[in-house]
Amino acid sequence: MASQTKSGSGSGTITTKDGTQIFYKDWGTGQPVVFHHGWPLSSDDWDAQMLFFLAQGYRVIAHDRRGHGRSGQTDTGNEMDTYAADVAELAAHLGLKNAIHVGHSTGGGEVARYVAKYGSGGRVAKAVLIGAVPPIMLKTAANPGGLPIEVFDGFRSGVAANRAQLYRDVPAGPFYGFNRPDAAVSEGVIDNWWRQGMMGGTKAHYDCIKAFSETDFTEDLKAIDVPVLVMHGDDDQIVPIADSALLSIKLLKKGELKVYKGFPHGMATTHADVINADLLAFFKA
Repeated sequence: MASQTKSGSGSGTITTKDGTQIFYKDWGTGQPVVFHHGWPLSSDDWDAQMLFFLAQGYRVIAHDRRGHGRSGQTDTGNEMDTYAADVAELAAHLGLKNAIHVGHSTGGGEVARYVAKYGSGGRVAKAVLIGAVPPIMLKTAANPGGLPIEVFDGFRSGVAANRAQLYRDVPAGPFYGFNRPDAAVSEGVIDNWWRQGMMGGTKAHYDCIKAFSETDFTEDLKAIDVPVLVMHGDDDQIVPIADSALLSIKLLKKGELKVYKGFPHGMATTHADVINADLLAFFKA
């Protein structure tokens, strides 16, 4: 299949059917690679990947999910079906074909839902799930290895009470593994996480906790018929590998699993050189 070579437009916004403004970056030419960020971040979380793959000759695209970053601070539609529909509208606006979709954490759920629902007709060539939330994070009778609802209630309480402090504590602690004894802590990375989080809307961030924790992506994963690379650190303290990647790989028709010893949830930032090299190999395979 021929790669798309339409030139990127730099950056811009689209207005979705329900009137929401979605901000996006669109750089370069070549096969499109679309990056989907995690909660409560923005497209800026992909800086290391956007620059690298632009230099490798790809057209790189990243958007701020509704309620996040520079997109509209919506009070409705902060759930996976609407997130995926927003991506479909963006992809149509940009005329994307043969695209590779890469999602981290919550963005991995967005990728799974989008590819399963809208990925036919040559729109999607491959997908990547990095530290991603599928199949489902919440502990239920059908998912006994999941995290208890109290974990997510704690996030909701933190967002409601003092999200500015929560958005310091998460990156300074478990997100990047900076709470580990041998961690090389980067204050800049912590500050950048806080900056991205505080740009978004608190209502959207509050609602998104339910979206990333309670959405069941089992049928989405089963429906995906393009190659999928599942990348996960075995020291991921945010999305534990045993109830995510190790289950997702069993549901995918064309899945490949790469486990990274000692890597944290935010490994695309802390170990960008390793992750980028493996992504490139998958893209070219």
